[in-house]
Amino acid sequence: MEDILYMSDKYFYTPYIYPEWWPEDDWKRQLMSILIFTWMGQYTMYFVMGLLDYCFVYDHRLKEHPLYLKNQIKLEIKYAVKNMIFQGATFGPIFLLEVRGYSRLHRDFSRGFFGPLNPLIEIIGFVIFTDFTNYWFHRTLHHRLIYKHVHKQHHMWKVPTPFSGYALHPLDGFTQGISWHIYPFLFPFNSKILMGFFFFVLMWTFSIHDNLCVLPKFLQPIINGAAHHTDHHMFYNYNYGQFTTLWDRVFGSYRVPGTHQGKGPVDDVIAIKAKAAGYQMNGKRNEYINGNGHNKKVE
Repeated sequence: MEDILYMSDKYFYTPYIYPEWWPEDDWKRQLMSILIFTWMGQYTMYFVMGLLDYCFVYDHRLKEHPLYLKNQIKLEIKYAVKNMIFQGATFGPIFLLEVRGYSRLHRDFSRGFFGPLNPLIEIIGFVIFTDFTNYWFHRTLHHRLIYKHVHKQHHMWKVPTPFSGYALHPLDGFTQGISWHIYPFLFPFNSKILMGFFFFVLMWTFSIHDNLCVLPKFLQPIINGAAHHTDHHMFYNYNYGQFTTLWDRVFGSYRVPGTHQGKGPVDDVIAIKAKAAGYQMNGKRNEYINGNGHNKKVE
């Protein structure tokens, strides 16, 4: 965020927005700049990536599934817009603390015991930490005392779309995003890699809600992709993981996705259509037989 803030000040905020007398390192100005960037970035990514995924990736046959809600996308966008206002406001002060040096973020790619390999070690540690903590944060949101007040809103979308990812309760969004900010306060981490992960997770959130499973077969049991997350929406108490299936397997909440077995939502739609077509064919056949008298008794 520090690099983004510097570039924003240089080319946008200082020449066009803020008065000359307001120092760039004033915390109030920095917070305002972070909030503007966070809100603009979130909304731009949400509508651009959501629309691209919806138009070119999402299987529109899913809208014929009996669990797909009337006006679902309109409702998803309504909830997402509200949630992102809150998320920007809550994560903004945390970004400010990081920018002002209170975290363990750094900008040196060779820093640490492992030298040039240090970025790889930091990435592995970050993925393990966030995957584990998000598993438990997510599973906690399914506790019966919490679920109906917070996480149930996100499970309105039993057949999710790319617009479902951020259509949730504001506290839900904060809970599932906070571990990304906890890590750099506990462990050294490169600030550029962290920002890269933030952009990556935005795209990941769209991809796991479009029901398109494009993973190679050998990765399907390992990566908690769209097929796994679709089953989570439909069956609730399975596949809580963020990136991997590891913690679901360890703690007994793993479910083989229906899509991997030919029993996913698209397969449901195909089966319903085939059944309806069969009834229609039988109806026409009976009409033809009755109309030509073949089923009448001959004297």
